[in-house]
Amino acid sequence: MAEVLVFHHGHGLTAGVRGFAEVLRGAGHTVHVPDLYEGRVFDSLEEGAGYAGSVGFGTIIARGAAVAEGLPAELVYVGFSLGVLPAQKLAQTRPGAQGALLLEACVPVAEFGAAWPRDVPVQIHGMDADPFFAGEGDRDAARAVVETVTDAELFLYPGDRHLFTDSSLPSYDEQAAMQVNRRVLGFLDRIG
Repeated sequence: MAEVLVFHHGHGLTAGVRGFAEVLRGAGHTVHVPDLYEGRVFDSLEEGAGYAGSVGFGTIIARGAAVAEGLPAELVYVGFSLGVLPAQKLAQTRPGAQGALLLEACVPVAEFGAAWPRDVPVQIHGMDADPFFAGEGDRDAARAVVETVTDAELFLYPGDRHLFTDSSLPSYDEQAAMQVNRRVLGFLDRIG
């Protein structure tokens, strides 16, 4: 079984992110879900992104890295949207990474100053018309990862919702989220 570190999205550590972690635990994986917002949960993505901007995206990434330092190096990193920042940075730069699952976001590999490690598999999931994922360059960054990393997969789902995987938000898409969960569990089973 895999040991997994899950980073939440811009709303904060919602019931939907906790529920996703429980799905992974139910499959036998060890899952850590830190709160990078220190107890804050926001009703709107704009408010949550505003909070992240006010404390600094570098601070959010540093909080994620600090959590990882207290855990074994052999982790699979999972990030939802904003949480992709610490997840992707750690997968690219922390020795021992076992894999990465990037949900609804992906940043250019050069953002973290290192090539994607050849031995770190990655899955990226997003909606094909999500204004954030498709419209802000994340989809292009994901395609670049898939073109250069041996064990990389990009899954695009029909729709325009951001945070479609969080069951506690109005943007939730049950059918697409269930596909994501099946693919994520298959990825973890292969690694673990």
